[in-house]
Amino acid sequence: MYEWVKAIHVIFMVTWFAGLFYLPRLYVYHAMPENSGSFALFKIMERRLFAIMTIGAVITAVFGIIMIVQGGGVLFQSGWFHFKLLLIALLIGYHHACYRLMIKFRNDANTHDHRWYRWFNEAPSVLLIVIVILAIVKPF
Repeated sequence: MYEWVKAIHVIFMVTWFAGLFYLPRLYVYHAMPENSGSFALFKIMERRLFAIMTIGAVITAVFGIIMIVQGGGVLFQSGWFHFKLLLIALLIGYHHACYRLMIKFRNDANTHDHRWYRWFNEAPSVLLIVIVILAIVKPF
């Protein structure tokens, strides 16, 4: 049963990250004044994508917790797991920041240019790389 729970956890983690990668990319285009004719469409796309990625995040968390429970808490004895939890907390913070930015765009109150969003867009890539290494390699 543990392997099925793990598979579902990974599937929805991929869904979550797909949103974390693409939503800030939408912000890049939404922040470009030359795209003003598409701003209404961007707002719809951002809202729908945020909903999908939030569902992915919640299901990822639920199945992650199930794995922790199934493992009897053994994971908490590993340093790599504590670091992974810290990075997941940062990821949740990033997810929330995406929400706040989406609300700013919805209210036509964006204060960042497209270059800022290009840098903002890189954070989930770095977090994904480190989290996968921690989960697979378990370096400490």
